[in-house]
Amino acid sequence: MEDSLQIFLAASERDRPVAFAMVAARLREALDAARYDEAAALLRRAVFPSIDYTSAQALVRLRQKLRGQTASNHKIKLAVLGSFTTKQLVALIDLHLFAMGVEAEIYEGEYGVFRQEILDPTSEFYQFAPKILFLATTWRDLGRRPGFDSDQAAVCSTIQAEQGDWSALWQTAHHHLGCQIIQNNFTIPPWRSFGNHEARHPGSFGKYLTAMNLAVTEAAPPFVTIHDVDHLASTWGRWRWDDPRFFHQAKMPCDPECLVDYSHSVASIIAAQLGLAKKCLVLDLDNTLWGGVIGDDGLGGIRLGQGNPEGEAYLEFQKYVKNLRQRGVLLAVCSKNREETALEVFDKHPEMALRREDISCFVANWEDKATNLRTIAKTLNIGLDSLVFADDNPAERAIARQLVPEVAVPELPEDVTGYVKTLEQHRYFQVLSIGAEDLRRTEYYRSDAMRRDTQASAGDLQTFLQSLEMIARIGPITAVTMERSVQLIQRSNQFNLTTRRRSIAELSALLADKRWISRTVSLADRFGDNGLISVLLAQIREHSLEIDTWLMSCRVLKRGVEAFLLNHLCQVARDHGLNVIRGEYIPTSKNELVRNHYAELGFSKIDDGSEEHTAWELKLADCWRPLPNFIKEETNGGANTK
Repeated sequence: MEDSLQIFLAASERDRPVAFAMVAARLREALDAARYDEAAALLRRAVFPSIDYTSAQALVRLRQKLRGQTASNHKIKLAVLGSFTTKQLVALIDLHLFAMGVEAEIYEGEYGVFRQEILDPTSEFYQFAPKILFLATTWRDLGRRPGFDSDQAAVCSTIQAEQGDWSALWQTAHHHLGCQIIQNNFTIPPWRSFGNHEARHPGSFGKYLTAMNLAVTEAAPPFVTIHDVDHLASTWGRWRWDDPRFFHQAKMPCDPECLVDYSHSVASIIAAQLGLAKKCLVLDLDNTLWGGVIGDDGLGGIRLGQGNPEGEAYLEFQKYVKNLRQRGVLLAVCSKNREETALEVFDKHPEMALRREDISCFVANWEDKATNLRTIAKTLNIGLDSLVFADDNPAERAIARQLVPEVAVPELPEDVTGYVKTLEQHRYFQVLSIGAEDLRRTEYYRSDAMRRDTQASAGDLQTFLQSLEMIARIGPITAVTMERSVQLIQRSNQFNLTTRRRSIAELSALLADKRWISRTVSLADRFGDNGLISVLLAQIREHSLEIDTWLMSCRVLKRGVEAFLLNHLCQVARDHGLNVIRGEYIPTSKNELVRNHYAELGFSKIDDGSEEHTAWELKLADCWRPLPNFIKEETNGGANTK
C-alpha cells in the first residue's frame, strides 16, 4: 500500500491517472476488508490541493464510506450558505478537512437563500447551530453597484451602504450563534467595460469591487475571516475561474478543476481556526537551500545567488522561507552533513539569505532523517504533526513518510523554481492574524537555547531558577491579548488540562459574562521576553471558583509559573468571597504531561470516577499559604515578589 502511494505522489501529470487507479484500488480493498484505520490513513495522504477534479471526486465517494468508522480528536459543526450550487464544493471541503484530521458535520443551505436563512431565527440553519459559518458568496451577490456616471462621492456612499448590509448579516448570525464566520471577498470578473481605464474610472465595476474587497476586509470584526477568493481567481486565471459556461449551465462558481484548490483554501482556514496549522518548516540543505553538495563542492562551488539562474532560484526560495520565519514560522535544519561544514555556509557565504540565527534547531549529522525529525520535535517541544519536511531527495521523502507519518512531506519538484509554489499550494502555515508574539517567535526559541545551556551548568534547579530573574505580567484577557490567547487555546496540547477549544467569537461571548474570570501570564527573564505563555479561564459557581481552562506553553515548563498563577488565583477567589477552587483533568493523547498537575499543586481528588476524567479541589482554609517560586510580578511601580 505504501508503494502505491509513493508512486502516486511522485507521478508526473501524464502518469498520475494510472498511479491513482492503484491507490484507489488499495483504498477499496481496505474498505471492503473493514480495515478502516488503514484506509483512513491512506486516504488522508492521497489528498492534496493540486489533485485533479475527477480523482478528487473519486476520493469523495471513498470518504463517504469512511464516515463514522474512525475516531477523530477534532470535530466541528460547519454551515455552508451560498448563492451558487455548493454541493461539489461542500463535499470537497469535507474531504480536505478529513485529510487534515477534522471530522466535520456540515449543513448545506438551499441554493441562493443565504440571506433568508440568516435573517429568519426559525430557519434550519439556526436549528443546526454551527460553530463556523462559511458564506460562499460571489460578486453577483452585491445588491448595490455604481452607475457609469457615478462620481467618487457617490461610489463611496454605495460602498458604505453595501458594507453595512454585510456587517448586519455578520452581526445577526453572531448574535444568535456566537459562531465564527468565514466569508468570500468578491472576485473581479475578467471582462472590463472601460478597458485599460477600468482601474481609474470612478464608476467602473472593477474599481468598485477592489474597493469593496478592501472595505469588507477592514470592517470585519474578530469573529469574521475574509477568505481571499479573488487571489485564487487571479492565480488560476480570471477567464478560467469565472468561465460563464459553468455558472449559466450549472450555477457553479468556477471551473470544476479550480474547485479542489478553492475547497482546500477554505478548509485550511477552518483548520487554522482549530489550531491545526503547522508550526515548523524543516529544511534539508544540499540541493534544497542551495545547488550542489557542500561537502564535495566547498563554499565556493555550491550554486547560490546572482549571476546563475539556478543559484538565483535557490536564493529566491531562501527569501521566501525567511519571510515565513519573520512572520512566526519556526525553521529547522535536518541534513546529512558535518555540522561544522553545514554551518559554514550560513556564517560565511555572502549570498545566503538565511543565517544561523534564523534557525531554531540545527541538526546536521549522519543519522537517519526520521530519527532527526523526532529530535527536532522534541527539542522545540512541539508535536511531529507540527512539522513540514522539505527535502529534494525522493528517497528521503519516502522514508520520512513511512517512518514518521505524522510529519507533512510535500512532493518537491525536480526544478527548484517550483519549491515556493509547492509550499504555497499546501497552505501548511495558514494564518488568520499576526501579532507581536508571532513576529518574535524565533527570538523566543533562541533564548530558550541559552536557558538550556545555563541550566546544564547550574548546580541545581533552584539555583538555575533564581538566576533567571523572572518577571511576570498577569491580568485579564483584553482586546490586545485576545488573539494570542485564542492561538494558545487552539494550539496548546501538552500542558492543557481540558483541551477545550474556543474561537474568538466564543471567547468574547464568554468574557462578557461577569461570572467568568480570565487571566493571561507573560514571562520575561534575563535572557529575553517569552511573551504571553499561559491562559486560564474560570467560572464563579456558588462558593467555588471552577477552572474551565488552564494551559501553558511548554517552553516555560518547570519554572514555577504554575505556582505563581495558582497563588494569584487563590487571591482572586478570596477577593470574591470564595473558599474553594476546583479543577478537572480531561486526558487526551497528548496531555499526559499534566495528569498529576493538580495533585502536585496541593489539590485533593474529589471523585471516585474513572482514572481518566478526574476532578480536584483546593480548600482555601486559614492555614493555606502561597506556594514558593522565583517569579516577581510586574506592576506599574516595578516588580513585586510573589
